[in-house]
Amino acid sequence: MKAILFATLTAALTLSGCAVNDKYVQWETEAPKQFPKLTAIGYAPLATQPATEQSHKVLMAMQASKIAAYRELAEQVYGQQIDASSQVDDWLLNKQTVTASVSGMIKGAKVVKSYPAGDMYVTELELDFSQVWSLYQQQNRPRTIKHVTYF
Repeated sequence: MKAILFATLTAALTLSGCAVNDKYVQWETEAPKQFPKLTAIGYAPLATQPATEQSHKVLMAMQASKIAAYRELAEQVYGQQIDASSQVDDWLLNKQTVTASVSGMIKGAKVVKSYPAGDMYVTELELDFSQVWSLYQQQNRPRTIKHVTYF
């Protein structure tokens, strides 16, 4: 009886292993039903920029405000990681630290406005996910199964 059961299992495993490659899959790309638009605003102070000439301070603040806006977009897309720790000695809170970080790549964002506002420089960014989807399609080609033919 054991020999028959063993022979049956061996035959089933052998035949099922051969059947895996007997198909052809056609793939089809599907676009999402809607694409959101995200906006972000970055600020940078003019007075604290490390330059002697005002024109250099403006240029540095422009760049800093753009980076701050990109960080805000990354926070919206990828989220922000928060790490916190507390130290207690003799039942009293001795030390408490909180750190925040964001990591990600933003592609397809465009600068809507960049302008001085009082003693700050402001940059407004927009991220249209239809543009992001188009860029992603060119690189990664996400797919769904269109048709499967078995032989």
